[in-house]
Amino acid sequence: YMAMLLLLQTGMMGTFVALDMFLFYVFWEVMLLPMYFLIGIWGGPRKEYAAIKFFLYTLVGSVLMLLAIIAIYYSSHAAPLADGTLSNGHTFNLLALAQQGREGVFASAAPILGFAFTKIIFVALFIGFAIKIPMFPFHTWLPDAHVEAPTPVSVILAGILLKMGPYGILRFNYPLLPDATAWAAYAMAAFGVINIIYAAFVCLAQTDLKKLIAYSSVSHMGFTLLGMASMTQAGISGAVFNMFSHGIISPMLFLIAGVIYDRAHHREIARFGGLATAMPEYSALTGLAFFASLGLPGMCGFISEFLVLTGAFPTFLLFTIISAAGAIVTAAYYLWAIHRAFLGKLNPLYQGYPDLVWRERVVLYPLGAIAIVLGFYPYAILDAINKTLFGLIAGIPRL
Repeated sequence: YMAMLLLLQTGMMGTFVALDMFLFYVFWEVMLLPMYFLIGIWGGPRKEYAAIKFFLYTLVGSVLMLLAIIAIYYSSHAAPLADGTLSNGHTFNLLALAQQGREGVFASAAPILGFAFTKIIFVALFIGFAIKIPMFPFHTWLPDAHVEAPTPVSVILAGILLKMGPYGILRFNYPLLPDATAWAAYAMAAFGVINIIYAAFVCLAQTDLKKLIAYSSVSHMGFTLLGMASMTQAGISGAVFNMFSHGIISPMLFLIAGVIYDRAHHREIARFGGLATAMPEYSALTGLAFFASLGLPGMCGFISEFLVLTGAFPTFLLFTIISAAGAIVTAAYYLWAIHRAFLGKLNPLYQGYPDLVWRERVVLYPLGAIAIVLGFYPYAILDAINKTLFGLIAGIPRL
């Protein structure tokens, strides 16, 4: 189990730091196998189904991505190597490929196809990354994977793995294919809005706490898609900040679900009741995480959503209004979950349940503190990312 966790972390770290297109793909695939085994061996009752579904969805995206990478490689020009010499005809160097993308190399690589060539490459890469986000309609693997995965695996899946999709779009699609990115912006924004609204309403119908949190991840990643599609400084900053804030809040929520599952051995929201009486500290931290996730001012979730909506407003007025309305639905399903599980009369079955122990406090309190600190001082993250992001969108045609 621990070996698989370490191998999974190796694949994820390699994916984020690789500046070679081939290495990126290798690490992307390395990450797939340990997650498959972590869910399939140590998961819940339907672990085999969830693991196979996760594997197949990701594999389909990986095949499309591989074809696009091969096409990009053979369309590229020679690039300088570390020793000053030129590569042999083509290159996998992402920095050199980004420069060639801004110069229009790939747009003119297939004269017969013309602009359609970069559109095809964009769509192939985008689908591979969209499955990881996950974007509607490629999202159905995520709730099953989350529900069946052990709590630590759910934390890694929500906190880091989902961010590989938006990162790949920003690393590949934006700098390599700027014209195709501008062409696809409205579709990206539309799918982002579908994610936000559709998943929020699905959350209202959930009876399992972990599945509710899983669908809330689908909804919140829609804000990242909308922000990226806006091509504005505020929108793209909000999109990346949303990736970070979601990487703090969502793991906290899954840890909270794991805490109550360890005691009650179920996660049915309606079977609880009055938990705030028996477990006040746990209930307070749950409320903190819920409010951070629904975008309460003073929490990091509010900053990310506000930046996304501010950035998207000049470009996608109608989409922005609809997405803002989604925040009302988000508040509704979180407050309804609090009402059913924590308020009212205590269910006698849960009388005497122990509150948080030290190992649970060690992981939950730092996450809660980060969510609050970034809500008041977001520039701790924004200052580190804005220069790179603004340079990224500089070469993309304005919408």
